[in-house]
Amino acid sequence: MVEFVDLLNIPIQLLYYPPYHSKYNPIEGCWGIVDQHWNGGGAKLVDVEFMLSWASSMTWKGLYPILSLSKTVYQKGIYLTKKAMKQVESRLQRNPLLPKWDIFIQPL
Repeated sequence: MVEFVDLLNIPIQLLYYPPYHSKYNPIEGCWGIVDQHWNGGGAKLVDVEFMLSWASSMTWKGLYPILSLSKTVYQKGIYLTKKAMKQVESRLQRNPLLPKWDIFIQPL
């Protein structure tokens, strides 16, 4: 995110929902719609093409999703060194009242 902020040259504030608070997260509401859509139609998701076709027919608040299939395989087990993490942390401004849930990143 720090690199993304620098690339766009705009500040970004990250606000996270605490664990077990999905009912307040609007994205979780969308997943509920997807679940109802699939279950209500009795769909059997037998292959990727059928799944994408079925998902593209879903609407949420009158909007259709934009879908694309990613076949990228990402490496597992990639971690920052302590030194690199320290550099990233130096760029994060954490809200003292909610340090885990409210982070502000200013571009360089």
